[in-house]
Amino acid sequence: MRLNKERKIADENVKIDFFTNLFSSFFYTGYSPKASGTVASAFAMIIFFTAVFLNPLILFILIIVCFAAGIFTSDKMMKRFGEDPSEVVIDEAVGMWLTVLIFILFNGNSPDLTGLVICFFAFRFFDITKIQPAKYFDELNSGFGIMMDDVIAGVYAGISSYASYRLFQYIIN
Repeated sequence: MRLNKERKIADENVKIDFFTNLFSSFFYTGYSPKASGTVASAFAMIIFFTAVFLNPLILFILIIVCFAAGIFTSDKMMKRFGEDPSEVVIDEAVGMWLTVLIFILFNGNSPDLTGLVICFFAFRFFDITKIQPAKYFDELNSGFGIMMDDVIAGVYAGISSYASYRLFQYIIN
């Protein structure tokens, strides 16, 4: 994994500290040479499997904290590298966790493997397609916009994941 994607620096006066780089790149998954958003989403799912995040309240708090810190760190990375740097993937983690949280709230418990796979693909679909109002936030050109478009994608994905999961369960039973 390269920690220095070749790119033009928009503002050399903006310095990126270790925490900003680590956090905004979601533990350097944003430096994946290909599909950094997908890599970050997959890593977010792996983190979800740790016992502490299976509690919806803790997951909710994690989402809020990462969303707030993500606005700050994403904004700083954008000032340094230009609009929506590909290294910034904390938004994917927040959106992925929000997808799972919404699924849990509708389902009453954590998703099984089928549910997690549906959540993952639904989130990636909505994150990539940027259906309104996600597209609006994506075009804001700010840390808030970077984070919010994935929050919207997470809401869409959470609702559609649960509906798809229930339909799948109905069909196979």
